[in-house]
Amino acid sequence: MVLLQLIRPAAFYVVLPVLLVSLSFRPAHAQEEDDWGDEESPPIEIHGFGEAALGVRVADDPTMADDFVLAEARFRLDISHYSDRVDLLFKGDLVADAVAGDVEIDIRQVLIALRAAKWLDVRLGRQVLTWGTGDLIFINDRFPKDFVSFFIGRADEFLKAPSNSARFTFYMPALDIDLVWTPIFTPDATITGERLSFFDPRTGRIESAATLGEPVDPILPPKDLGNGEFAGRLYRTISGYELAAYGYIGFTKQAAAFDTAADQPTYSRLDAFGASVRGNLAGGIANLEGGYYYSVDDKSGDDPDVPNSDVRGLAGYEREIARNFTLGLQYWLVWIQDYDGLIDHSPEPDLEPPEADHTFTARLTWLLRRQTLLLSLFTFYSPSEVDAYLRPVIEYDWSDAVKLTLGGNVLLGPDKSFFGQLKNNSNVYARVRYSF
Repeated sequence: MVLLQLIRPAAFYVVLPVLLVSLSFRPAHAQEEDDWGDEESPPIEIHGFGEAALGVRVADDPTMADDFVLAEARFRLDISHYSDRVDLLFKGDLVADAVAGDVEIDIRQVLIALRAAKWLDVRLGRQVLTWGTGDLIFINDRFPKDFVSFFIGRADEFLKAPSNSARFTFYMPALDIDLVWTPIFTPDATITGERLSFFDPRTGRIESAATLGEPVDPILPPKDLGNGEFAGRLYRTISGYELAAYGYIGFTKQAAAFDTAADQPTYSRLDAFGASVRGNLAGGIANLEGGYYYSVDDKSGDDPDVPNSDVRGLAGYEREIARNFTLGLQYWLVWIQDYDGLIDHSPEPDLEPPEADHTFTARLTWLLRRQTLLLSLFTFYSPSEVDAYLRPVIEYDWSDAVKLTLGGNVLLGPDKSFFGQLKNNSNVYARVRYSF
């Protein structure tokens, strides 16, 4: 059985590219009779990279036996086949992970893109989806994220996780419309204690899978048709300003609720609505975004085991302040609704988040040596939680194919704060990537 479990995903990883390659070698008569009207199928495009990555803690974590948070070799295969009306896209990684002690296949994209009409595009399959205006802050982007990858030093692209979804884009005279249906709920890849320790409110201290005896295993919603996710966006550019309105029906992406009967975290139902605007201002680019998160399972806000409704807002501004030197600033607010009811019914009021959580971010980016050397520092600071997170990064393009990356994740604050709970996981990392 173990052998079959290894063979099946490996076979899929090999067979799919072969099938895609075969599409570029159809007989001439098949090309002439193509219903889409293609005279000749274009060749297939193959890209990818090989990468080695290593990350190690720089803080003492008594709950963890290992110092390494990242030690992996990754091989990416990116295959694309384009035609006039149909595109076939595949992107997958083969990962040898020494920290987890296994070899796995990470399929990030298996996608059919159809130009069904001049006014309609359809994308079906596994894909990475995103929208919104924030820089590492997500309000109306309710698509899955991988925060474990984010905090251990993998490339930024891995923060956004894939989902099996259907996306429909309608191009209308007045505005454009995006509709996304994810039939089976896809949560964030959250911290379980296996690689990163965290603050557990049940014990009141920093824990890991080792100290708890097992990893945190949230209860997922049943795979019923009614438990799928729906997301929508209306957008248009007017006088150079990008305007958008958003909607979402689904669940919280992180297991912020708690099932007392099972003694496990779980996901509660969530409806979200919001809007954004982005455009030029005073020589830079400004953005405003807001959203309302409606807690369907806790309408009155007095159930401490279910997150309350909240209002979220974001204001940002980015500008080049010197040649090849850019500064980006953001202010982020999360305002919990029905806060008095939450505090009155909470068994541990001191562990509840503040009613209004204010967070400031700053990104400094400096390009040197004909833009082959990048120096970057991204910082989060919350005066309400009194915690902070620093992400310094140095990237150097050794050649057109080879990129070297050195960076760190430095987390500070009290144990119960969002960033402070992760301070024992502060780390430095290095990556070497060869692209082809």
